[in-house]
Amino acid sequence: MTKFFRLFLAALRGTETNFTTGSINRAIFLLSVPMVLEMVMESLFAVVDVFFVAKIGTEAIATVGLTESVLTIVYSIAIGLSTAATALVSRRVGENNPRGAGTAVGQVMLVSLTLGILMGGVGFFFAEDILRLMGGDARLIANGVGFTRMIFASAPAIVLLYTMSGCLRGSGDASIAMRSLWLANGVNIVLCPVFIFGLGPVPELGVMGSAVATTIGRTVGVLYQLYTLTREKGVIQVLRADMAPDTSIIRNLLGIAVGGTSQFLVGSASWIFLTRILSTFGSDVVAGYTIAIRIIVFTILPSWGLANAAATLVGQNLGAGQPERAETSAWRAAFCNMLFLAAVGAGFFLAATPIVGLFDNNVRVVEVAVECLRVFCLGYLFMAYGMVLSQSLNGAGDTRTPTLINIVCFWVVEIPLAYILAHTLNWGPPGVFWSVAISETLLAGVAIWVFRRGRWKTVKV
Repeated sequence: MTKFFRLFLAALRGTETNFTTGSINRAIFLLSVPMVLEMVMESLFAVVDVFFVAKIGTEAIATVGLTESVLTIVYSIAIGLSTAATALVSRRVGENNPRGAGTAVGQVMLVSLTLGILMGGVGFFFAEDILRLMGGDARLIANGVGFTRMIFASAPAIVLLYTMSGCLRGSGDASIAMRSLWLANGVNIVLCPVFIFGLGPVPELGVMGSAVATTIGRTVGVLYQLYTLTREKGVIQVLRADMAPDTSIIRNLLGIAVGGTSQFLVGSASWIFLTRILSTFGSDVVAGYTIAIRIIVFTILPSWGLANAAATLVGQNLGAGQPERAETSAWRAAFCNMLFLAAVGAGFFLAATPIVGLFDNNVRVVEVAVECLRVFCLGYLFMAYGMVLSQSLNGAGDTRTPTLINIVCFWVVEIPLAYILAHTLNWGPPGVFWSVAISETLLAGVAIWVFRRGRWKTVKV
């Protein structure tokens, strides 16, 4: 236990950053712990905002919901750039080329800032039109347009927070990425009630206060990341000259980022279509499905931590000219993920009813959520491998292949299968749940096949 505790503290401190030598199991643990905690912090932003905004009223919640729906575009581009940043930086670190890594980070910052300003500017100036387009009435627009403008004005901070976290993960500094999210969330949690309700000398801003607090929190997180990336004692150091446009690096960065963005959009769109199919069975079914998905998303955060750790290990080891170690690292992370999800799946299957009961006591809602959880659990063992191996391909710089796999499994198979099972074969809501389990199993099988072929080992980034 003492040894485990020391290793856990080492993971939090980030004492190791290069994982091209030594124990692979140790490397996975040191990388995944801060990455898991970082994922938890990212999910807290939305939870904290909704918690405080809900105390204002339904109209305020609707304003946040409508704005966040459109802001998905900003998030998807940020996630794509973050994926590309991890691939580029980890490869340079593995090559023992800190100057090249610094230049790559500089280009990531330049592109992130440029795209953030462009997207933020459009959202800021067309805030009223965005709310109107999303179905907001005149009163909601009048009361919520300030929130929308402020949130879109923070687009540069949103994109930079994601992409610089990706750079830090690629460099092996996952603990610093984690701390930046802790700092950003800490500021947001403290300032949200201050600006929303007007505490002390601060005037009451209502829903606008949520946007102000979130923007300040994210900006503080970004400033901390900038400090760590520009100091001389860091794993990599970004110089002012690294921000000068380098067309070859930018072209490479955007080429990889397109795949990462597409994967996020494909996955998001598939969930929207599934929700639309389930909506034909009534609000109780949608409510049960929503509860089940929220439970699943939160509990599999450690899995995403393991997947991101695998991406960093693959990138660094390919850069070090050790493709076999890169492959072993990915398979080892996938196996660990399988053990974790098997335990979670068993727990959900056996205790689904009391778990769902913590969120709702409507009999029909509970019944749907329990069935959804149990069916999804049957695909967990396969999902474990699909998540890690797809992210490993991303870490190698091959974002095109996972995108194609997602399109086939989610759009060509999952959505049509959900409709056929639910309506044509009259399975009802369980048909949609089974389509997810089947498509995730198919995705894992294809990812395993592609990964075994090994073409990802020859990708140049």
